[in-house]
Amino acid sequence: MRRLPPLRALEAFVRVAKLGSAKAAASELSLSPPALSRRIKALEDFMGKSLFDRRSQAMVLNSDGQALLGAIEPALEAMAEAVEELSGKGGEYRLRLGVLPLFGTQRLIPRLPELRKMFPKLHIDVDASAHAENLLGDVVDAAIIIADEVDPKLYSVRLDTNTAYAIASKKLAEEYQIGKPSDLSQHTVIVHSEMPKIFDHWRTAMGVPKLKPAAIDHISNGPLMLEAAANGLGIAIMHGSHLSDAKDPRLTRLFDTEVDSPYSYWFVCRPRALKQRAVKIFHDWLLKAAI
Repeated sequence: MRRLPPLRALEAFVRVAKLGSAKAAASELSLSPPALSRRIKALEDFMGKSLFDRRSQAMVLNSDGQALLGAIEPALEAMAEAVEELSGKGGEYRLRLGVLPLFGTQRLIPRLPELRKMFPKLHIDVDASAHAENLLGDVVDAAIIIADEVDPKLYSVRLDTNTAYAIASKKLAEEYQIGKPSDLSQHTVIVHSEMPKIFDHWRTAMGVPKLKPAAIDHISNGPLMLEAAANGLGIAIMHGSHLSDAKDPRLTRLFDTEVDSPYSYWFVCRPRALKQRAVKIFHDWLLKAAI
């Protein structure tokens, strides 16, 4: 087996790197400052190079230290999780997640058994409220939202890009022989409350920027939008994935023109929330699963 540095030295290194202070790291590890310094020195001696720039009141990672941290932190976290799981000492951990109903029913819930199998002690409380980004830190720890842009103060990852479709019931499309975008002037258009700009964007891209439908109705729930469209209550302007994932034989796409949507699904949380075990596990799984 390859020779490794002492695990305690690696643990001390990570704490100092995260806290930026030897004093704070020593307190967290219940060590005296000299004892912590000896562990850091032992690691630097093992590596044969300095890992920090020492300043009067702080220790800042240099380029070698940053490279080492990036390489070992995921491995240390995986080791800790494995030991907890195998020893039976790992308790239940819980994520409070905000998810829009359509993403939840079509894309998330069907894949969650994979996550449960990997992390059986992770439990997820789901909140389907609109504008979940406004609930971060109070009601939810993280959220999957649909937006054209995200508050730069939040940590965010774009989960997809999409096209905007005009979706109607097959019966309505055939009965009224809807063949061109201007025909929508005789019908109600349905728009998701979280995607208010999508109809303006769609009609401009379709070459009818002044198109005025008979009415515009707003619904804050994706499944209800699809059900309303399927029952002939209007023509929904939604994402192509919403139609394909629904697999509803009553629905059809109107027109063949591809229109890029200004909206995407995003994973969002407050930056500090990524330090929570449940948030980080879900975040890492979500990105790897490419849901």
